[in-house]
Amino acid sequence: MSALLAQTRTELGLSLRQGEQLLVGIGIPLLLLVFFSTVDVLPKPEGVDEPIDFLAPGILALAIMSTAMVSLGIGTGFERQYGVLKRLGVTPLGRPRLLAAKIAMVLCLEAIQVAVLVPTSLLLGWEPGWSLALALPAYLLGTAAFAGIGLLMAGTLRGTVTLAAANGLYIVLLLLGGMIIPLSELPGPVATLAGLLPRERWPRPWARPSRRGRRPARGPGSSWPSGPWAHRSPPPASSAGSDRSHQRTDLSGQRPEVRGWGSRPEAGPG
Repeated sequence: MSALLAQTRTELGLSLRQGEQLLVGIGIPLLLLVFFSTVDVLPKPEGVDEPIDFLAPGILALAIMSTAMVSLGIGTGFERQYGVLKRLGVTPLGRPRLLAAKIAMVLCLEAIQVAVLVPTSLLLGWEPGWSLALALPAYLLGTAAFAGIGLLMAGTLRGTVTLAAANGLYIVLLLLGGMIIPLSELPGPVATLAGLLPRERWPRPWARPSRRGRRPARGPGSSWPSGPWAHRSPPPASSAGSDRSHQRTDLSGQRPEVRGWGSRPEAGPG
């Protein structure tokens, strides 16, 4: 247990020291939330009177995607490429506790995001239809889905390719995932394609009926099928040991250069 806590503190400390991870995890969602809820420039779905009622759940989903898919995927991908996962996997820490430490790190970061974004949304006039029995499982399900995508990329692609793929998918889901632009406002074929993306397949348990008594508009198929997306990632530590073509092992037995534990590549979009 002490090894797990130590590794969790290390993972969390490394993430909090990276300015680009704080930007993509908190800065960008907070900026989008405040700007588009105060400047009425985006279309609203039918049945929604205030922009914040539509934006708040989508921004929470964006925050989950930023941490569970982008930051986790890119960081793990470069750790795998430089052989860090392989070495940690054979230490007393072991692969299961290494994976558990990464999961705990993601959950801690998401707790910080909730502590920042939810009060800000409430100050901006959000009145969620709170149902903790739905909100918590949906949050965990969304985390599992996006973490599965991120670890899938990290476990099968090189670090640089994971960097590009994660950032590209981030932009696609931001624009077509129903987070800031309702699917009803997209062209027909694009809206149909967007309805198959993992973000839109995730429910909005925080949404409330509008002041006119109508339910807020939801995208097609927004029930609970995030599950299939959550079952597609191999454990990163296992995949690190199986793909030896990308390991840079120093024959002298010395640890290869990993650019420093506190200098992970940028995880933000772009």
